[in-house]
Amino acid sequence: MSRYKSVVDALAADIRSGRLPSGTRLPTHRRLAAAEGMALVTASRVYAELEAMGLVSGEPGRGTFVREMAVPPSYGIDQVATPADTVDLSFNYPALPGQAEMLRQALRQLASSGDVEALLRYQPHGGRAHERDTVARQLTQLGLPVGGDQVLIVSGAQHGLAATAMAMLRPGDVVAADALTYPGFKVLANALHLELAPIPLSGNVSDLDGFEQLCATRRVRAVYAMPTMHNPLGSVTTADHRARFVDIARRYDLLIIEDAAYAFLIEQAPQPLASLAPERTVYVSGLSKNVATGLRFGFVAAPTASVPAIERAIRATTWNTPAVMTAIACRWIEDGTVARMEEQKRDDAKARQVIARDVLTGLSYIGHPSSYFLWLPLAEEVRADQIAAALMRERISVSTAEPFATSANVPHAVRLALGSTDLDTLRAALGTVKRVVDEYTYR
Repeated sequence: MSRYKSVVDALAADIRSGRLPSGTRLPTHRRLAAAEGMALVTASRVYAELEAMGLVSGEPGRGTFVREMAVPPSYGIDQVATPADTVDLSFNYPALPGQAEMLRQALRQLASSGDVEALLRYQPHGGRAHERDTVARQLTQLGLPVGGDQVLIVSGAQHGLAATAMAMLRPGDVVAADALTYPGFKVLANALHLELAPIPLSGNVSDLDGFEQLCATRRVRAVYAMPTMHNPLGSVTTADHRARFVDIARRYDLLIIEDAAYAFLIEQAPQPLASLAPERTVYVSGLSKNVATGLRFGFVAAPTASVPAIERAIRATTWNTPAVMTAIACRWIEDGTVARMEEQKRDDAKARQVIARDVLTGLSYIGHPSSYFLWLPLAEEVRADQIAAALMRERISVSTAEPFATSANVPHAVRLALGSTDLDTLRAALGTVKRVVDEYTYR
């Protein structure tokens, strides 16, 4: 066995056995090389392999640390079934009382009216014309004036992002995205072999000077943005910020992919990017968060010239959105059900933020007063994986910063999703979060 391989195996065994506990700072690459009598490049290869195995994490400027083995490296991206006795603060499933009965009524109405047999046949790839018109009218009311010929119906916002990226981008393309961004887009970029280039953050919004510098030094093809209710930071960019953002995109001829999945939580938000730069913006949203995650109904509003390519991507992936779900969703848009649920969920999110503000007093966190999540930065000496593991032992699941990070410098923070449990349980779980964070901070 090569010397390099024996060092990897020895360190891996020490980590797995607990002889090197989580949070241990390992020797620098240079010190490991000297101690083991190997070249510096070989020592770097040792740590790279351990990181690929999920046993350590390298942090620029800080060193290489042993991971908390109870927390998988992909924590917060891969959705797993949460045990029945675990409070889920890692994913949002916002639901309101009475939603199940609402679906029963919709199914009964659908069964007794219209051409039900038509729903059993293949549909047009982008949706039937009257359904696209329904979505277009809704978007126009929200400040995005589009026609039905610019709207494509998809199987949820994630499918909309996938269809857009498949249609508009090619393997190897560089896509700018915030240094902290939606993990689902990271997964998509990896699957399509796109390179994500991090945009620095200034506070909880994109640093536009950094964005411009990135465009000046790299061949950026597109930018992925969440201007209205950023996930995970909960920020809403100002009208001035959006205007300059669009100006940069125009000067460097970038495609803008605007993710509006949580935009419904903001009343009277600034204009969407798609209304400021309609010639280059694809707007993606759906009804997962504002109605129900199981609907898998979404929509894309795109420049007319881009519609055929996105339509082909829909054909290649799902052929068409399930007709029954589409019919129900469009009926709910038309009869005001979606608008009523959005209002109720805005109130619900605000109530949850009030609870969080009350319980987490003394902790510094970032969050919008009407969002379903919080970003909780940790003290310099506190490691996020240890916090996540300690909370899991308390039967509470949270997400660390790693799934959201597009840069090598991953902050130690956790994201708390507030929308998946009842209010009393949420209050108790947040109390436990505060206790655990305080314990690790003041050790």
